[in-house]
Amino acid sequence: MRKLFMFLLIAAVVVISACSEEKPESKNDLVFVEGGTFKNNNSNYAGEGMTLSNFYIGKYEVTQKEWAEVMGSNPSGFKGDNLPVEMVSWYDAVEYCNQRSLKEGLNPFYNIDKNKKDPNNNNENDNIKWIVTIHEGANGYRLPTEAEWEYAAGGGQASKGYIYSGSNNADEVAWYWKNAGNKPLTGNWNWPAIENNRNQTKSIGTRKPNELGIYDMSGNVREWCWEWHGDSDSRTGSYRLVKGGGWMGDVSNNEISFRGKFDANGFGPDQGFRVVRGE
Repeated sequence: MRKLFMFLLIAAVVVISACSEEKPESKNDLVFVEGGTFKNNNSNYAGEGMTLSNFYIGKYEVTQKEWAEVMGSNPSGFKGDNLPVEMVSWYDAVEYCNQRSLKEGLNPFYNIDKNKKDPNNNNENDNIKWIVTIHEGANGYRLPTEAEWEYAAGGGQASKGYIYSGSNNADEVAWYWKNAGNKPLTGNWNWPAIENNRNQTKSIGTRKPNELGIYDMSGNVREWCWEWHGDSDSRTGSYRLVKGGGWMGDVSNNEISFRGKFDANGFGPDQGFRVVRGE
């Protein structure tokens, strides 16, 4: 009887432990980010008094395997299950978010109207211009806002004030034009040298993570964000915001504060994204 009691006690402890850990550090490779004000002074939002709510963000950039499992194909130029997906536009990314949400039984975060042109899109090169709005309260996947991206990249409440995501030394945390090929490159940015060096994307998570255990927020592929490139509250624009820099870009692009821009319908071998969900 005593042995049975001890067995049941141990089993109960195991169940309680599992439940207590259920607030996941990660769910489907999403890292929990405790909200608050910006502690990393390298962020564009430092000192503004902005307070973010808790959220989850991808531990890694979305991989080609993850993309193919949801979308049924792989548009990437550099093939590999654990390489980040690339050659995806902003529109592709929001569609992926909705499709992955549906696949996992979540409410899609975006309302996508493909039958009308977005009057807020001023880009003359964008022939798509879907109207994409937010479904308030939906629990599905979405793109990060720039503030969320910078907060997470900068280490959140655990920030050590790094310039890049996880270090002041880009080579510890980032894949960029000088280190993403067959051999290290030196000097000024040089496309023929990059091409001859066979630079390309790298497997996720092979550099050092940042303070929150998130990988590749500096380098590898540039990451789509939700907003227009412009003022943080701008409702119109010509370009969507990209963050983090990529394997072909200069090291300055890897800084947390760097604000890149790209046509929403544009895609390239250094253009990918990571996902976010609310708490």
